[in-house]
Amino acid sequence: MVEKTEPAKPLSDGLKFRTRWTIARYRGDFKSEAEAIAKGAKPYLVTVVEGNLGLNEGITELLNLITGTGSPTAWNNANARIGVGNSNTAASPTQTGLQGASKAFKAMDSGYPSVTNQTATFKATFGTSEGNFAWEEGTVVNAADDSGKNLNRKVTSQGTKTSSDTWIATMEITVA
Repeated sequence: MVEKTEPAKPLSDGLKFRTRWTIARYRGDFKSEAEAIAKGAKPYLVTVVEGNLGLNEGITELLNLITGTGSPTAWNNANARIGVGNSNTAASPTQTGLQGASKAFKAMDSGYPSVTNQTATFKATFGTSEGNFAWEEGTVVNAADDSGKNLNRKVTSQGTKTSSDTWIATMEITVA
């Protein structure tokens, strides 16, 4: 009997992660986007940036959450923060957080993170006294600062936030 062996094919699957960062900029001091809208404020600029790099420490923490291995910390409302910094150092999977000398971390707005269908959304509001420096990088971390596990890092020049503005950072991860 002769066995027929098919040539090896590249492995592939349909599991893909897409990310989108949105920065909405408002004049004035607001605690949330809902407050800004309720007061009739409109953003003077909104930027949308696709993509980012998953960091090894965050990917491992995510896999530990999925498998129940160890004592992982979830990126939930009690733990998750959006962090911004002023470094434009290229993103590398081995980094463990933001690279800038200036950094700011904000807890999630009420109701975030949220999950709708296959998208997780993280949102944080940086008021007039927070994050006033050049925004060159962003992350989502499961602690009050870089001491936690950073899920990702995006390097993108967003301009310089000043004390006259509120900037609202949103990061969406869609699994398709």
